Amino acid sequence: MAGTASQASLLLQKQLKDLAKNPVDGFSAGLVDDSSVFEWQVTIIGPPDTLYDGGYFNAIMTFPQNYPNSPPSVRFTSEMWHPNVYPDGRVCISILHPPGEDPNGYELASERWTPVHTVESIVLSIISMLSSPNDESPANIEAAIPLVSEVVHEFVLQKDWREKRDEFKKKFSVIPSYGGVGSL
Repeated sequence: MAGTASQASLLLQKQLKDLAKNPVDGFSAGLVDDSSVFEWQVTIIGPPDTLYDGGYFNAIMTFPQNYPNSPPSVRFTSEMWHPNVYPDGRVCISILHPPGEDPNGYELASERWTPVHTVESIVLSIISMLSSPNDESPANIEAAIPLVSEVVHEFVLQKDWREKRDEFKKKFSVIPSYGGVGSL
């Protein structure tokens, strides 16, 4: 295990050095404490033309000892209201889920964690998530309801929604608090 941890440590040190040498627009990242390369502080700048535009959002990225074979966890420490962020701040996106088949069958193995991901690719995926929430599998159902309500409204306004009943049922049956479409 010590060999794995030292390999992870070397890789994380390299990624930190690369980000310091070549900063990426939209975020900054560094160590929470110089004594551990396994915990990073990340500040994300809210993407333009989103609800988060102009905001600064802090998060902690915690890496396992066997990184990059297993994904880090990411938790916003700034208040975050988003369908793919649990109320406690934990980020829920496919690339942060353990590698392999999804036991729930929602994600393809190819959408889940692979060791090719870096701090940069993870944070860029989170920025993308802020721009385009996944309302089909929300971590925070209350934050997803306005999005779902808007989509339901748009769908119902379409004159041919009755002909697309199966599509409508499929789209909204995954939302536990919505309760499916039952009587439609």
